[in-house]
Amino acid sequence: MGVAALLTTLFAPLAGMAVISLIQRDQTKAIKLVALCITVFTFVASLFLLPGFDQSTAAMQFGVDVSWIPAIDAGLRLGIDGTSLLLVLLTTLIMPIALLASYHSIKKMEKEYYALMLLLQFGMTGVFLALDTFLFYVFWELILIPMYFIIGIWGGKDRIYASIKFFLYTLVGSLLMLIAILWLSFEAAPLLGGFTTDLLKLQSVGAQLDHNVQFWLFMAFGLSFMIKVPLFPFHTWLPDAHVQAPTAGSVILAGVLLKLGTYGLIRYNLELFPHTSMELSGIISALAVFGIIYGALVAMVQTDIKKLVAYSSVSHMGFVVLGIFSLTVEGVQGAVIQMVNHGLSTGALFLAVGVLYERRHTREIGDYGGITSVMPRFAVLFTIAMLASVGLPGLNGFIGEYLTLLGAFTSPVLNHWSYAVIAATGVIFAAVYLLWMFQRVMFGENTNPENHHLRDLTKMEYWQLVPLVILMVWIGVAPKTFMDYSEKAIQSVVTRVLDGE
Repeated sequence: MGVAALLTTLFAPLAGMAVISLIQRDQTKAIKLVALCITVFTFVASLFLLPGFDQSTAAMQFGVDVSWIPAIDAGLRLGIDGTSLLLVLLTTLIMPIALLASYHSIKKMEKEYYALMLLLQFGMTGVFLALDTFLFYVFWELILIPMYFIIGIWGGKDRIYASIKFFLYTLVGSLLMLIAILWLSFEAAPLLGGFTTDLLKLQSVGAQLDHNVQFWLFMAFGLSFMIKVPLFPFHTWLPDAHVQAPTAGSVILAGVLLKLGTYGLIRYNLELFPHTSMELSGIISALAVFGIIYGALVAMVQTDIKKLVAYSSVSHMGFVVLGIFSLTVEGVQGAVIQMVNHGLSTGALFLAVGVLYERRHTREIGDYGGITSVMPRFAVLFTIAMLASVGLPGLNGFIGEYLTLLGAFTSPVLNHWSYAVIAATGVIFAAVYLLWMFQRVMFGENTNPENHHLRDLTKMEYWQLVPLVILMVWIGVAPKTFMDYSEKAIQSVVTRVLDGE
């Protein structure tokens, strides 16, 4: 059942894209229905990965290995461990919600839009499942195409600038990774008896590579992933992409796309190059801490709600990178659960901004005020999402931030309390800018006549926000439910890095 569920989760969106291509352009209801049904079906299929998943092992499960290009030993190699399982489930959950957010806001070229969304899901899922470096690169590059068009065609007034900037940044990173993939396979060939792109085989000999080779390979892979995270100072594409993307595009960017970078840092940098990971952990953690503070301070001065949330992503993803390079089980475990948490809470915030924009067609904080009095149900869900992003105990954000700070504080490689203490101030800053924004938008006097008769949440908007809010509370109250899946895989990674194997 597990292998069937894995293959269905990966290929169902591609099949849905093919079906949409056969539907007449003017049959928009059918196109939307097919796209939504496919994403819901994919989410259900991904849930069937859970019953057969063995939490007691760090090994890859539900493996698929089909030869593709024998000359370079590239194949359709797929598998899943606890880390990738959580991220695949996050992807399949976010996609139907993103499509619901598109139902009334996307009004041109709908056939192409929904086809690209399904192609995007196929690519993102493939990145998390690929156990072949060549296949991983194909999926990684594939994501670039639909996201470029989603921002460039259906985005805001500066969409062309934002989409080109996103494309160029990501393309530079991708080229570095392609060089690293080829170089890694050539360097490992004498140790493995031939050229291969099998990731698991390459991981088994990564620590045996020449020290200088490890360093440059780490940098090539790492820069590609850090651009995608994005880690300061490679973050400048993100605010533009978020602000110009349609609501669904912002939700996917925050919910899934940024996690591709942090996932790559764990799967490739830590597992392939343990020595260099330890040596550079201090520098990368310092950049992460700087990004936490920088993102928070810049968010504090924003007048556009969406741009404020975008800069909050730079800050929150800094916690994830800090947890990864603390090289402790607590830190990496916190980083993985924080990836999920950020996808849920920031995704919900972008949905909430989309709800307000649909009604008022403005994102300026100064144009709002007293919205709670006319949209009380919206205010409740918006409050929970905002408090989760702040890191309130009892909600999901607290768990991830606590564990990453604990990991940084007890890290055997960082070996200094300052990383954790300075990063912790980012939590305080997050409370400042999010509570300030919330108070200005939701409370105060409702003096603007255009805000007097705003409609509260529709049924479709409930379906977008309520599942995310439920999971925020669930993870906040019972995080072990989710963290048990990734614990063994993370213990294995940390042990291998610290042992230099």
